Amino acid sequence: MSEEQAASVQLLRSFAPLDGMKRENLAALAKKVTVRTLSAGRALFSVGDSDKRTIWLVSGVLEVNDGERNVGLLRSGTPEARNPLFPGLPRRVTLRAVDDISYLAIDSELLDVMITWDQTGSYEVEELQARLQSEGSDDWMTTLLQTNAFHRIPPANIQAIFQRLQRTPCKAGEVVIKQGDEGDYFYIIVSGKCAVTRETPLSREGIKLAELGVGDTFGEEALIAEAKRNATVTMMTDGVLMRLNKQDFRELMNEPLLQWVNAEQGRKIIERGGRWLDVRLPSEHQNLSIEGSLNVPLYLIRLKLSTFDRTKPYIVYCDTGRRSSAAAYILVERGFDAYVLTGGMSAGGLQLVRGGGNPEKP
Repeated sequence: MSEEQAASVQLLRSFAPLDGMKRENLAALAKKVTVRTLSAGRALFSVGDSDKRTIWLVSGVLEVNDGERNVGLLRSGTPEARNPLFPGLPRRVTLRAVDDISYLAIDSELLDVMITWDQTGSYEVEELQARLQSEGSDDWMTTLLQTNAFHRIPPANIQAIFQRLQRTPCKAGEVVIKQGDEGDYFYIIVSGKCAVTRETPLSREGIKLAELGVGDTFGEEALIAEAKRNATVTMMTDGVLMRLNKQDFRELMNEPLLQWVNAEQGRKIIERGGRWLDVRLPSEHQNLSIEGSLNVPLYLIRLKLSTFDRTKPYIVYCDTGRRSSAAAYILVERGFDAYVLTGGMSAGGLQLVRGGGNPEKP
């Protein structure tokens, strides 16, 4: 069997709906797609699979099985093979290679975003990459395109975001944002690595909260909550950052991304298996909180991401909605299902408890 090979624009254009995309956008997509091979007898996918991939058959023959019996063969080069292979999820059939085959597979959500942009007529991926003139620029772009956050932002907003991003080269050791300063920009790492640290009374040098790399973002908390920076971000290596100013970030990224719920809507989400998430300080949570809530302070959200359950929705709250909206943005950006409680703890109809678990009188 041959190894994976790069996909050409000509090859991509032989399949639908890729044949309708502009050449420059198809060329950008081709950089992220390879022609893969599969040995005879192996399954390409099976009944019940729910992986979000769009797949086309390049060469060879596939056997189609509906779970009980073989229902036919699918051959490359036929009109049927020009279209994605049984794209519905979960998969309704099993496809097994009759002989050695080759195929294309693209992340379905990335494909949807790029086709949407292509059809708006004003966004050109290749043109943007040329403007950035930075090594590996397509890596961070593709990383962003595949995040849940960008899938939920309107295409027109995404176009405006990339048009307004400012390229900022940085040197190793350079402090990008400093704890205690006013928030002014949202940052995306194009190349290089950053360290996130937080100074505490017990550690003037700062506790390391996270290490960020290409495609990661930072700086949103202060912009959303209208608060001072709660951590310091320092370049660990030479690199390039893209930055978006506060007003553009809030209008183009924050507002369309967050989902707000009232107390009644929040309770219904809890009944479906959701969790209340209090992002205030432990002392605030201990004094008064929503019954049964989990407490993770805003400044620790990034550090504690691995402890959250991706199968559960979270209703994030604080006193007013500022800190909770910043925390919810971080969660949603990283693929979690998160909502913000409108009005915070001042919202009526909540079951509140004090430190010892005693219910708060209404």
